[in-house]
Amino acid sequence: MLETAYLRTKPEEARARLAKRNLDADALLSKAAALDEHRRSTQNVLDAKLAEMNDQSRTIGELMKAGKKDEAEAAKQRTSELKDRIAELKDELTEAERALHEHLCTIPNVPQDRVPPGKTPEDNVTVAQHGELPQLPESAKPHWDLGEEYGLFSLEQGVKLTGAGFPVYTGQGAKLQRALIAFFLDRAIEAGYVEVMPPLMVNAESAFATGQLPDKEGQMYHATADDLFLIPTAEVPITNLFRNEILELAELPVKRVGHTPCFRREAGSYGKDVRGLNRVHQFDKVEIVRVEAPENSNAALEEMTKHVQGLLNALELPWRQLLLCGGDMGFTSAITYDMEVYAGAQKRWLEVSSISNFETYQSNRLKLRYRGEDKKARLAHTLNGSALALARIVAALLENNQDAHGIRIPKALQPYTGFDRIVKK
Repeated sequence: MLETAYLRTKPEEARARLAKRNLDADALLSKAAALDEHRRSTQNVLDAKLAEMNDQSRTIGELMKAGKKDEAEAAKQRTSELKDRIAELKDELTEAERALHEHLCTIPNVPQDRVPPGKTPEDNVTVAQHGELPQLPESAKPHWDLGEEYGLFSLEQGVKLTGAGFPVYTGQGAKLQRALIAFFLDRAIEAGYVEVMPPLMVNAESAFATGQLPDKEGQMYHATADDLFLIPTAEVPITNLFRNEILELAELPVKRVGHTPCFRREAGSYGKDVRGLNRVHQFDKVEIVRVEAPENSNAALEEMTKHVQGLLNALELPWRQLLLCGGDMGFTSAITYDMEVYAGAQKRWLEVSSISNFETYQSNRLKLRYRGEDKKARLAHTLNGSALALARIVAALLENNQDAHGIRIPKALQPYTGFDRIVKK
């Protein structure tokens, strides 16, 4: 959530940056300014009445000591009127704060200056690309055919158990999943991240704090009996570990990593682009999360991106890095890089990671602060990134490494799989 102080002191900057998202920034910010002014004026009137109440209380005491009972009684009557007015003002202030808060929740984060304007993924900018695209024969099969042929996973069995979009992994397919998870976790731990195994369900307060509520409510599975939400990513519980915390400067950066299944309803996802593992409702992902001092967060974003690139290089997958335009960026993000890998049989790029700097947008909701060298508490910056999402990584690995003898396993992954090739049983 944007800070009211920022919107009040830098309205033109906020307006220019929000314009990159292709929304009516003027209307959003004008309403926010009006609601904030009403809240502030109500607070000022309330403060004045409270000060007057204190003065009246002192006056009554002085009058009583001086034996001026009639004047003291008149002052008491004024005090009674003030109490009623103060009660009204407190109610008005509560309502003004509620209205401002609700409106601020509808305003997305302001993009950084380097974020390009744009409306759709076509407006994203490729900032780096690595690796040669695989040259496969015309007979090369997409991963959904390979999964069936080699007995690696079944979408049909998932339909039987749960519904569409819930794959069942079997045999070497299941072992490949476990291998990738362990590989990603080990690499993150080597890079200084502390592993966390969080719950797979969170309460509404946690979902709000990281921005899933109210923006992405329709994308989450909701256990209504207990008002809990299945997590769409480990970012949600891991970041919320620091909700309502004040960290010391010496504790920064905070670096955490966690593997979890992720659950996303992905309502309205149909067609060839979501076939097989391209888009499913449940998938495994290893997530890296950081809490940083503001002056270090952009350097941390680049470091996280290099970490993801290193994983993709080790898996021998061709990748490209996109800087997302304002219109394609997540609601809470100030800047996002998407990492995509090329799936040779489909002849298309698949997103496997988003790495974002949220600046103070999440921490303002989280009330996550740190003490600087001057010992003042300030909002920290939060970041997170997929490192990596398994379903599409598996899709690209299967497609790109198929040959007449089976499916080759990248060398870096072989110690984790215990086999160097997937073969038909």
